[in-house]
Amino acid sequence: MTVPIYPLDVVLTAADAAEKWQLAANTVRNACLAGRFAADEAKKSGGTWLVTISGMEKLYGPRPNGN
Repeated sequence: MTVPIYPLDVVLTAADAAEKWQLAANTVRNACLAGRFAADEAKKSGGTWLVTISGMEKLYGPRPNGN
């Protein structure tokens, strides 16, 4: 199985994603822990969850105010 490689400009930490989508700080992390993202949309690196913008848009819709 080939895992797609995403450029870094489409990957955010869970904390950054929560801020950009105006969500509570733990909301994205909890979604990661619950398996709500597809395998190619979220990954834990060290102690930090990383999520793709497309995964965030799929789960939470477009970014508010385009921020």
